[in-house]
Amino acid sequence: MSTQKHFAEKLLQIKALQLNLQKPYVWASGWNSPIYCDNRKVLSYPHVRDFVKSELANMVLEHFPDADVIAGVATAGIPHGVMAADLLKLPFIYVRSKPKEHGMGNQIEGVLEPGQKVVVIEDLVSTGKSSLQAVDAIREQGAQVIGMCALFTYGFQAAADAFEQAMVPLRTISNYQALMELASDQKLIQADEKETLEQWRVDPSTWRKN
Repeated sequence: MSTQKHFAEKLLQIKALQLNLQKPYVWASGWNSPIYCDNRKVLSYPHVRDFVKSELANMVLEHFPDADVIAGVATAGIPHGVMAADLLKLPFIYVRSKPKEHGMGNQIEGVLEPGQKVVVIEDLVSTGKSSLQAVDAIREQGAQVIGMCALFTYGFQAAADAFEQAMVPLRTISNYQALMELASDQKLIQADEKETLEQWRVDPSTWRKN
């Protein structure tokens, strides 16, 4: 079994990934979705947490060996980023969604020097908007973002286009396609349900369960 499928299986086992075509979930964006991903549950399972830490560190070493700093996207990317940075023995920073409204007004917490090469850690990539806002904040400080690593991506075309436009290579431990293949292999979904799930990914903003 591939690493992508193996991790998708782990996420299903701990209910971090859930599928429900009968009663779709409603995201904060208002989108209806037959899938819900909450990678914060990973933190409660030491064996899965260790797997994620190791995979993220290996991903950085393989694809972004020049990294000087690891950055976590607040809030869900912070713990995974901290663990990967600790394993890699690299400095860690984190990026808020917006500057603080008090104190120093920082958006980036930690020490970041101009010219440093940064790998951003995210827990989940959907449209990529919030993830790339963190990239913009780091670049505004004069540092270089050489890539992003995440636990899971839905694989939306809009996200792929946004990352390409921002010139940020994205690597993930698992993805929507691996989940679909696993769910089909293990008979968790039927052929018609798989088709419905694929239709959702093509146009999630307008998708409705019939």
